Amino acid sequence: MSRTILFHLDENCHRAIADGLRRRGVDVTTTPESGMLAATDVQQLAFCQAQSRVLFTQDHDFLRLDAAGTSHSGIVYCDKDTRSLGEIIQGLVLIWEIMEPTEMISRVEFL
Repeated sequence: MSRTILFHLDENCHRAIADGLRRRGVDVTTTPESGMLAATDVQQLAFCQAQSRVLFTQDHDFLRLDAAGTSHSGIVYCDKDTRSLGEIIQGLVLIWEIMEPTEMISRVEFL
């Protein structure tokens, strides 16, 4: 397992978030880049878990999956239109800087 958090952005996330994270040295994949546009939310979480990636999403359906006990490597959630792209990037970078991947397992962080 990586010693730093790896992120995956779901399909509803703006590409600028991935670009901003990459400029800061954060390893990030996106749903379109991974060829997963037709994947279900459960498949997205399974992909993230297989790659030890924390999912960033603005889709509240992932919160329901967490509440139902679906296994995952971590979820970072932000309500849509409540934060600017810069604030989202800053929040994700902060998590990347201070959290260990093992601390995020089955955990939900809110931005």
